[in-house]
Amino acid sequence: MTVHHSVFWGVKMKRKYVVMIGILLIMLCTFVTYTTGRKLTLKIPVDQAGKDVTAFDVNIDQEDEFVKLDSKLIHDGQMILTLNSVKEGKAYIDITADNYYYSQVVYVHRSGIITEGNFFGSARAGIVFPIAVIMYLVVVLWNVIIQYRKDMHISLYQYENIRNLGWIIYLIAIILGQINFLTSSSPINAVRSLINSASGFAVFALPAAFTVSVLVAVSNVVLMQREGTNWRNMLGLILGVLICAVTLFPLVLSEMLHRTTVVDVHDENGIAMYIEMAVTNSILTAVTYLECILIGTVILSVKSAKKIPAFDKDYIMILGCQIRPDGSLTPLLKGRTDRALEFADMQENNSGKKVIFVPSGGKGDDEAIAEGQAIHYYLLEKGVSEDRILTEDRSENTYENMKNSVELIKEKTSITEPKLAFSTTNYHVFRSGVLAEKQGIHAEGIGSRTKSYFYINAFIREFMATIYSEWKIHIRVILEMVFFIIIAVLAIYFSNNL
Repeated sequence: MTVHHSVFWGVKMKRKYVVMIGILLIMLCTFVTYTTGRKLTLKIPVDQAGKDVTAFDVNIDQEDEFVKLDSKLIHDGQMILTLNSVKEGKAYIDITADNYYYSQVVYVHRSGIITEGNFFGSARAGIVFPIAVIMYLVVVLWNVIIQYRKDMHISLYQYENIRNLGWIIYLIAIILGQINFLTSSSPINAVRSLINSASGFAVFALPAAFTVSVLVAVSNVVLMQREGTNWRNMLGLILGVLICAVTLFPLVLSEMLHRTTVVDVHDENGIAMYIEMAVTNSILTAVTYLECILIGTVILSVKSAKKIPAFDKDYIMILGCQIRPDGSLTPLLKGRTDRALEFADMQENNSGKKVIFVPSGGKGDDEAIAEGQAIHYYLLEKGVSEDRILTEDRSENTYENMKNSVELIKEKTSITEPKLAFSTTNYHVFRSGVLAEKQGIHAEGIGSRTKSYFYINAFIREFMATIYSEWKIHIRVILEMVFFIIIAVLAIYFSNNL
């Protein structure tokens, strides 16, 4: 049976379940609100518990009889008023007593539902709205988790896995943010909580982002001292500063606007407040999304590097990199080769099966010999017999390492579907696996250690590669979120101004 999927902000999910549950929740909210919303209970603190209710004068200011007062009483320092709807309109409830005044606006909708405060304000049993939002987010989260598990079962090496994991983190943060609004009975507050929770993660994570930026800066200084000063070695510092700056910008802008008299962002009837709300939330939500993708990249990169392949491999490809001028291996390349040798010993000890090594890498303009040939010589020095080495010496990058190595293996082997592994540096395992999967090559990776001062910057580079590889999807996702925020802010604006 064909399973239809939809793409929800870059995440593939079962369309029928998500849509059906969303429709059911909307119907439930509509039914509960319609059947209970013709009455409204106002609870107003009066701070005069000892006074009798007759000491307060309740006046309903309305052009016609839109609502009528059903009952009033004082309990636990609160005046409790029950209103019944009569017909569509807007009324003001004024409560006065000695040195006391309170006013509230209520709306009677065409359906007879009464809302408090604004057009889409609190209604009786309106708590179903934030509950429904949480339930729907949980459904979406569950679908993403199921999709993530399915995709991971198919292959660890997919950028979609990073997106799914990023969305799992993102949705959990939003769901936790909704808990604070469970006492709200307003549909517009449910909408407001959604956009605030989405952007709030970036603010909440700012201290952590700042701390990480400092650590990355220290790491980058060491890296540049040892490896040279260039923009690649500063990526971690640049990204850390950028995240902090972009997170702080809307907060600083908002604070400045609230202090100035040039633009009035305090007036709920003016447009400036809502433009500032849309801009602030859009920027912070985009930062939150990218932070979640960054976290997903790090988690899956670490998972890929630590994963030990099944001990059934026929070939293990050793991905080349820069060699020394004399043709010997650099510590980085030696680490990759030693890791391959270590895995070969582990496999032989566990399953008795020997693996054939495929050193891969061509000759650069500044290299004495091909990288693959240099690895070949090193393997011989380590006691590997010539008949267990199959050298590929034409590749210029990781994509070609995979492609040319597999083509060579197919030429030399009689095995229909040889079991493959590859060895590279730990931070490079995931991206190498993705490049293999894109060519239909199924291979499991193992990662060798790298220098501690290089580790953080390396993961930042992998994150940049993740974003670059699917930049169209990430741009589309961010634009869709901004569109949702604009619609939400417009709903808040009209609720306050109708």
